[in-house]
Amino acid sequence: MAHAVVILAAGLGTRMKSKLPKVLHPLLGKPLVGYCIDTAFASGAEKVVVVIGHGAEQVRQTFEGYPNLHFVVQEQQLGTAHALAQAQPVLADHQGPIVVTQGDTPLTRVETLAGLVAAMQAEGAGMALLTMRLDDPTGYGRILRDEQGQILGNVEQKDATPEQQAIREINPGVYCFDSSVWEKLQRVENHNAAGEYYLPDLIRIYREAGQKLASVESKDTGELLGVNSRAQLAEVERVLLQRLRADWMNRGVRMIQPETTYIEPSVELAPDVTLWPGVILRGKTRLGEGVEVGAYAVLTDTVVEAGGKIKSHTVCDEAYVSSGADAGPFARLRPKAYLEEGAHVGNFVELKNARLGKRAKAGHLAYLGDAEVGEESNIGAGVITANYDGQRKHKTTIGKRVFVGSNSVLIAPVALADDSFIAGGSSINQDVPEEALAIARERQRNIEGYMKRKRGEGS
Repeated sequence: MAHAVVILAAGLGTRMKSKLPKVLHPLLGKPLVGYCIDTAFASGAEKVVVVIGHGAEQVRQTFEGYPNLHFVVQEQQLGTAHALAQAQPVLADHQGPIVVTQGDTPLTRVETLAGLVAAMQAEGAGMALLTMRLDDPTGYGRILRDEQGQILGNVEQKDATPEQQAIREINPGVYCFDSSVWEKLQRVENHNAAGEYYLPDLIRIYREAGQKLASVESKDTGELLGVNSRAQLAEVERVLLQRLRADWMNRGVRMIQPETTYIEPSVELAPDVTLWPGVILRGKTRLGEGVEVGAYAVLTDTVVEAGGKIKSHTVCDEAYVSSGADAGPFARLRPKAYLEEGAHVGNFVELKNARLGKRAKAGHLAYLGDAEVGEESNIGAGVITANYDGQRKHKTTIGKRVFVGSNSVLIAPVALADDSFIAGGSSINQDVPEEALAIARERQRNIEGYMKRKRGEGS
């Protein structure tokens, strides 16, 4: 029978020192609790319930549209057992196992949750819990076992005797219960220093009911690293990055100084991609086979097809680079920049909502906005499309094999027909016909002897 997962995510997160709810803090571009939700579904969960508190509406809106995902609110922070009880209305008809995990442990593995369910079912237990052995167990509840190795209970750090504090096996707060848990939650007591209702009390209650307890020991001590501060968020991000980098390198991606590469889980890479130091890949970026990305380039929601090349310090946002095309160094491709096969964008060139045709070139120091450039056209240094009149944007259309001389201004709306030639330094505000030369500048005059007269040397 399929299991359900309850994620406890109602904590205030005061140590984050932020107005943003803790569980929404971004981790490689994805909300913290999003990792926990995805892991829960990947483990085979039929339903996932997230118990939220601070910023509840903001959390709901962030995950709107997820199928089989439910949210319940813990109005008062009365402990973990009280938090789980809030999920009962959603899961009252669920007869399978119920896994409980924490909303601030994004490194928890799918295999851990699935293994906990399997262990409980295999042993015919009413409850199973995850345990870990730490060299320094300070701050965690200790697992108490009898001589046969059966779990007797859990003792919190502050209530433990010196002998119990020496125990290295701890309870990180991940459980699996049978469907009788709702009735048993009513017997949890709050006779403790904080006056709260805690889930470990269910160990005693299940034992008193004569039900067996199972346990699974995690060998990965990092997978339940919790996030309660900015420093811990950074540490978790470091671990996630290590996992991602290792995974992509195992799939054939070359990373030069991989520890400097930032990559988000939504990014897709093909074999033989090469990433130089300092590369940042975000959002839905997709790099095809053999793509090379130069040092310190930043790509967001950008597609580079097989054989494309992004040179160093180039920034791409919602751009498309076809096979054999290249951009940079120090280029900027803004949203809807599109380079067709073999197109070239050089240093200090900016494109926005502009398309460069096959083998078209903009070598340096140009701005092309709301423009279409035909194949094999050449855009000289210092060329700009003046696309904005202060109220509206206008389009510039440049045909095939057009030569636009340096330091020209193309004042949109304007069209340059195939094979036309724009003289350097021109300000073009009228259409140019095929194979025509357009010159729009003051005629040059050379005044002989001018400097001598200025110095008073002439007669």
